[in-house]
Amino acid sequence: MRTKFLAAMSALATLGASACSEKAADNLENAGSAIGSDVGNTVDRAGDRIDRGLDAAGNAIGEGSDRLGAAMDNASRDAEREAREAKQDVGAAMERAGNDISKE
Repeated sequence: MRTKFLAAMSALATLGASACSEKAADNLENAGSAIGSDVGNTVDRAGDRIDRGLDAAGNAIGEGSDRLGAAMDNASRDAEREAREAKQDVGAAMERAGNDISKE
């Protein structure tokens, strides 16, 4: 009887240890999955932040280029207007000089 009891207790202990090992393995697997998920989420969020930062930088560069282009267009129009006015002033001055010469 004692031998049967010890054999039964040994079998129960083995089953208990194996169940414990399975539970420990499951817990370890779940912990690994959770860590992997956390790392993946962190990397995804970092990637999203980098993308948003690059988008913002691109938008700022685009807006700056647009403003620079508009300023250059305005400067070009101003220069053309000034050149036209200077040409008219020179033409008017030459006409007056010609009139003055013909009066003499």
